[in-house]
Amino acid sequence: MPNTSIQKILFGCPGTGKSYRISNDDDGGIVKTVLGIDKNIHPENLIKTVFHPEYTYGDFMGKLMPQTKSDGSVYYQFYEGHFLKALAQAYKNIISQKDDELIQNVALVIDEINRGNSSAIFGTVFQLLDRRIDGWSSYGIDISNLEFRKLVELIGFKLEEKSEDRYTYGKVKRGQFLDEYPDIFSKIRIQVQESTCVGSSIRIPPNLSIFGTMNTSDNSIYFMDNAFKRRWEWEYVDWENDHNNDIRDVFLQGYGENGNHDIWEKIDMILQDYLDEKSGNIVWICLVEAFNLFIKDNYNSVRGGKIEDMQIGYRFINTTIVTEDQIKNKLMFFVWDSVFNRDKTPLRKLLDLDSNKLVTFGDFIQYHHEFVFNLITKYLPDYY
Repeated sequence: MPNTSIQKILFGCPGTGKSYRISNDDDGGIVKTVLGIDKNIHPENLIKTVFHPEYTYGDFMGKLMPQTKSDGSVYYQFYEGHFLKALAQAYKNIISQKDDELIQNVALVIDEINRGNSSAIFGTVFQLLDRRIDGWSSYGIDISNLEFRKLVELIGFKLEEKSEDRYTYGKVKRGQFLDEYPDIFSKIRIQVQESTCVGSSIRIPPNLSIFGTMNTSDNSIYFMDNAFKRRWEWEYVDWENDHNNDIRDVFLQGYGENGNHDIWEKIDMILQDYLDEKSGNIVWICLVEAFNLFIKDNYNSVRGGKIEDMQIGYRFINTTIVTEDQIKNKLMFFVWDSVFNRDKTPLRKLLDLDSNKLVTFGDFIQYHHEFVFNLITKYLPDYY
């Protein structure tokens, strides 16, 4: 079995296309170009989830959920979590492999991995993140009988009617104990006795890759300890490394020759270089680049001193046209509330305003044209 497993967290400032790099509808992303997973042909091999403050181990591994019958009575059913679903699919692909075929890879993608309590969510699965050279987990873990029963069901076993411990699989018509399928379980390295897994036998196989993404500028995040961090590969996604051509066609509506504000009468030949030829408006990538240079130039005033965290990517506003409302309510609010939330001096200097004229956010957005114009004219000529 080829070792193609990836266990990586992509991190960087917001809007840099981290999720896009992993899986997208254009070239398929890493999951297709590296792992060979085509989500249009085999969507079952790509499992996605998003961590959040209320996400739990039960959401990740599985949990009992109450259900109501037609007569009003309540019963409980065990639902698989995203990890158990991905693990079962990887096992299933190993078991169903034919001699002349490569084993199909499976990818579990966790967006916003730092917005959940990773230690609590992963629980004992944390132990499985240590991988050997061949791609298998270095150490196994025990799982509950409920989790194991759901795992074998997801793999393809069916509980025989009116039985609690006999299963059919494939062409087998009469139920058997799970112990009677040794060839199947040996492929996925699980030991079974009396239809229950024994020992620390659940391991991540080489054909299961796990990806995480995180915006390092998020304020409400959970702490990741070093033991958790060191079990991942890390890749910083820089805003300057986005070479997708589509983003070059996005312009700012109302900011440029066709804008309706007097300030654009001051436009000169320097600014002409940053206009969209068809619309006469400022190109979005130019504003992003000027904005990030502005943040870097004022690093002493940046909240917490985390410069990279407060820069933005080209997809910070991910639309075909960027409007005035988006500039005011997203970009300017971000720089006011998150970047320079304690020290507004860089904003006052950029706009050449006295402190009494820039007190509230309402004051700030009145100068949205000046904000864009001054960023472009002050920072881009030296950049290019």
